[in-house]
Amino acid sequence: MSADFNSIANYWKETYSQECKNTKKYEHSAHFKRMADFMAPGKSYYYIANFQSLEIEMISDSVCKFIKKDSIPEDGVKFQEILALALPEEIEKIQRKEQVIRDFFVDYLPTNKVQDYKVLYTYVIKDSGGKRRVMLHQATTLSQDKEGRFVHVFSIHTDISHLTNQSVEEISFLNIRGGKSYLNVPTKKGRFEPENHSDEANIKDQLSKRDLEITKLISEGLNAEEIGERLFISSHTVRTHRKNILKKTDSKNTIQLVARTIAGGLIQPDL
Repeated sequence: MSADFNSIANYWKETYSQECKNTKKYEHSAHFKRMADFMAPGKSYYYIANFQSLEIEMISDSVCKFIKKDSIPEDGVKFQEILALALPEEIEKIQRKEQVIRDFFVDYLPTNKVQDYKVLYTYVIKDSGGKRRVMLHQATTLSQDKEGRFVHVFSIHTDISHLTNQSVEEISFLNIRGGKSYLNVPTKKGRFEPENHSDEANIKDQLSKRDLEITKLISEGLNAEEIGERLFISSHTVRTHRKNILKKTDSKNTIQLVARTIAGGLIQPDL
């Protein structure tokens, strides 16, 4: 593994496993696995990671579609193999996103709220066959230690290349219990700044129900005429909406718009 990939692994080690204790393996039930398979169909894979030992304790067979393996070996899959999929130019961006995640969960969020949130961000990989893929990473904490640091994390990685060919330097923290969410948080500074994050930055709060409907249909590849027929409005109205949506969200084009709405959890990959 190159020094670039090592930088992420070393950051995780310094942040989460410096005082590593002998943590038990996460005991997942057969029902948990069935639900995980249900949530990650198609071009996806999932795993349970122990961030104090930096080991992947369980991973779906579907990861073999991405890494160069016919089946999961007896000794499992290493984090290095997952990290090595990311394009070299993505590593610095991923590390900044991981720094924002650390700030949010360790410095900002009360420890009793950690398991209330799901993290989403996008990144770009090249699979074992050399194909470029845009991936959506979703993760949520399963267990914490006595100090409140997360130990076991459940992650799903989904190929969203059919929806967008672009990743964005934003991350979202979705409250799965209905509390406050933090959507489309910028990561270029590599830190979470709650005082600089307002609801105006959330794409969700900038778009109307109709705007979201049109954005979803754009992500499915429909043109203005097809969207108009689907929503019983004129193609001119669709184009006006599209122009206003790009302005509202400060998106350069529809490709970036779709990438940001996926990263914000507003569009779910339809696999």
